[in-house]
Amino acid sequence: MTTLLRLTISLGLAAVTVCTQNLIADPNPTAQTGSFKGPLGLQLYSLRESFNKDVPGTLDRTKSLGFGKVELAGTYGQTPAQFHTLLEARGLTAIAGHFPYDRFKNDPEGVAAEAKTLGMQYAGCPWIPHNGDFDEKTCREAAAVFNHAGEVLARHGIQFYYHSHGYEFQPYADGTLFDLLMHETDPRHVSFEMDVMWVVFPSQDPVKLLTKYGARWKLMHLKDLRKGVAGNLSGGTDPNNDVVLGTGQTDWPAVLKAAQAVGVKWYFIEDESQAVLEQMPRHISYLKQVTW
Repeated sequence: MTTLLRLTISLGLAAVTVCTQNLIADPNPTAQTGSFKGPLGLQLYSLRESFNKDVPGTLDRTKSLGFGKVELAGTYGQTPAQFHTLLEARGLTAIAGHFPYDRFKNDPEGVAAEAKTLGMQYAGCPWIPHNGDFDEKTCREAAAVFNHAGEVLARHGIQFYYHSHGYEFQPYADGTLFDLLMHETDPRHVSFEMDVMWVVFPSQDPVKLLTKYGARWKLMHLKDLRKGVAGNLSGGTDPNNDVVLGTGQTDWPAVLKAAQAVGVKWYFIEDESQAVLEQMPRHISYLKQVTW
């Protein structure tokens, strides 16, 4: 690599850092020109490939992008205590984190202990294991697991949540299995995180779901689906179908307005694409300017 090319890349990364710091952390309230007020954090799974190579360096990058609040999806070879120390050294706070379904089923006390060590307010499940189509039996079993785990976590001052993933919208009775999951879980102990892309992908309406279930929604993943991509009930698509907020299929002004109205507590950008570093400042720029 030539010296000139190295200098060009270095200057480009510096510009991205300054831009995103201003967009998230600018102390001047007049810099926020849009209607979205957050609070905003980053789902660290977005940077999973970087974490697998360099944990401290990736946390430095998270901070340089302007984020102070994060949602976890593992600790990348670190113990919870070690990862918390790394976060704390950079002024990063873990608001929430994902844990495997089997941990909630078999060891909710252990999940609660790890969540407390990491300083979390929320601990959530991102996926319900199932073979073939998600079905009623699996849904009811999951509801029972969530209710128990939610009770255990509540005793430790931690709120349990389930992260929607799209496969739950199988037809059931007059609605879907997602409706059944909502009905069978205890509102006192089980909350939900709407991943907007995983609502749009199976052709559901995030605004209607927000309005229908109101305060059950405590967290939200801000993620947009590439235009022209046809969805289904699989709960899976090419990660590179994650595109810059406002350029995909989602009506973000309507979604964010509804989320604000029902009292969503935390918003996390999640971008699983290979273009995450290029797209991140554009996500933030969109949220800074979006109006309704």
